Amino acid sequence: MKILSLECSAGPASVAVAENNLILYESFMNIKLTHSQTLMPMVKQALQMLSVDFSEIDGFAVSHGPGSFTGVRIGVSALKGLAWPLGRPCVGVSSLEAMAHNFEGVKASICAVMDARCNQVYNALFVCDSDKITRITEDRAIAIDDLISELLAKEELTGFPLYAVGDGAQLFYDKAREKLDIRLAPPHLRYQKASGVALAALPRFLAGDTLKAKELMPLYLRPSQAERELRLKFKGGQEK
Repeated sequence: MKILSLECSAGPASVAVAENNLILYESFMNIKLTHSQTLMPMVKQALQMLSVDFSEIDGFAVSHGPGSFTGVRIGVSALKGLAWPLGRPCVGVSSLEAMAHNFEGVKASICAVMDARCNQVYNALFVCDSDKITRITEDRAIAIDDLISELLAKEELTGFPLYAVGDGAQLFYDKAREKLDIRLAPPHLRYQKASGVALAALPRFLAGDTLKAKELMPLYLRPSQAERELRLKFKGGQEK
């Protein structure tokens, strides 16, 4: 089946087209333009380069979070707009899981981290054993010090080298390297990509574990900064 996948949950944006587990095309941009400026032109270019029409796409996949609130909303909204008129099935993929697929075919323990501010990261842990990727934890927002303590005790991760991946990888690596035997993933493997979204989504498409476009929703692990500030303001008003 042909899958069109989008990834813009952080700074970079990427688009991929896959035929089952073969990546036919992928573009990746990490520049100062916004996702609203880059994403749809990238989709158009992908289909033009492959001489593929939208009607030939069998399924649509997107990283639905966690990550940048704006980026996640743009990605999910764009995918819904593409899939809805065609009535095609959709899959939402964790942006953290998409990162783990960068290491598909390698024996490695993966600590996927995205900067969540306030000394926290969005995180999930995975083990990649050649072509098999096993999730160890659910996606969560966690304090950096708590994650370091957890990794020191995780026996499931001791068999393979531990890599930090994601836009928070450098931040976490700098704080963890004196306590953990951890490696910083090289730049070309560090960020979530649309190819990883497609590979993570494929088993769900084949199993029929899909959503209608209207059912696809962003995954937020905590309220936005604006929502948190509003709550604090409201609580302060109540206390006075």
